[in-house]
Amino acid sequence: MSSLDGAGVGTGSELLRFAAVGSVDDGKSTLIGRLLHDTKQLFDDQLEAVATASRRRGVEGVDLAFVTDGLRAEREQGITIDVAYRYAATPRRKFVIADCPGHVQYTRNMATGASTADLAVVVVDATAGLREQTRRHCCIAALLGVRHLIVAANKMDLTGWDEAAFRTVEADMMALSRRLEVESVVTVPVSALHGDNVVEPSAAAPWYRGPTILAALEEAPAGAWAQEGGAGARLPVQWVVRQPGGGRSYAGMVTGGALRPGDEVVILPGGSQSRITEVSTYDGPLEEAIASQSVTVTLADDVDVSRGDLIAPVEGAPEPVAELEATVCWFAEHPLEAGQRYRVKHTTRVTPARVLSVESRLDVGTLELGPAARLGDNDIGVVRLAVATPLAVDPYRTNRVTGSFVLIDEATNATVAAGMVGAPVLAAAPAG
Repeated sequence: MSSLDGAGVGTGSELLRFAAVGSVDDGKSTLIGRLLHDTKQLFDDQLEAVATASRRRGVEGVDLAFVTDGLRAEREQGITIDVAYRYAATPRRKFVIADCPGHVQYTRNMATGASTADLAVVVVDATAGLREQTRRHCCIAALLGVRHLIVAANKMDLTGWDEAAFRTVEADMMALSRRLEVESVVTVPVSALHGDNVVEPSAAAPWYRGPTILAALEEAPAGAWAQEGGAGARLPVQWVVRQPGGGRSYAGMVTGGALRPGDEVVILPGGSQSRITEVSTYDGPLEEAIASQSVTVTLADDVDVSRGDLIAPVEGAPEPVAELEATVCWFAEHPLEAGQRYRVKHTTRVTPARVLSVESRLDVGTLELGPAARLGDNDIGVVRLAVATPLAVDPYRTNRVTGSFVLIDEATNATVAAGMVGAPVLAAAPAG
């Protein structure tokens, strides 16, 4: 694990997707609001709306947390409920920002925001240190494939810019990151309320010589979420397109690697094989389709392909499975137990599933897996599932798209769990 300094400097307008995570009231929304304000991303009418909301709440001046807390209920309660997405750009980089709710009852929404993030900005109240929900958020982010963290040790002004308080947050986050096998982490002392070390360096902490939050974001590795792993290209079929003169092509988003005309492919779970004759978008044919591109492909043979099927290179194609082991984040009030039935949505396929067993539960305090018969609300654990239609899955660490799924309650149609194929990968606890 290394510092983000020099760990993959961004170039040009490279897109970085990041999620702001952490416990409620630690200052995530204020930090994102400050970042947008100080980089001049806000229009006059947006600032006026924030000022109006601030006056209604009896806040002097402008409460920048309201920049992302767009729901009326959020502004009235002073908390983030839904994931708020904002977009920003600097001369060096473009950003998609997910401001995730910190309250424990909205953990499912936080998981949504982190699921496509390249990086997480973890906001920690330096006066309180790491809370259980902060640890839970970091754990979920790491399980969802986030490998880089920027830690904002916030509210440093309330500590009198005490270096010892900062070093405590830095050490605790470094220890947690090692256990979660995060690749890089950098910790920045900030005051989101006053803007110290968010966009511009601050003289308030002369003992700190690292990057600001913005500088760290501009230097962080980007674009990894759809390209991770070495399993090769995958195209979950979202739509079968009938061509005007006859024939069909198949539309979807490429993940994992590149698809090219001439590639020998297999259609899963059925197993039919063919060859790609054309890869195209609305603008015309492509010589190559890379990960995260939405394309249509045409095959040389008239094979049976439907929505929910997966097109993959013959070499290295996943083996369809009727049973699988997975790490799940459980979001429902009723517990998850063996014998229950749900629907699994994996890429573009939905199929009935049954819980064969609950194998273990993760203690977010110790990061140890222990035996469990059930998972409760916001628990993370390992389960075994049987599915009615075989699924072409990859391990989540190999491909975040084909290695993930959600569980849907058949009676209410509510999403009750996020799942990652395979058991969690956690480093052993240090001896002693």
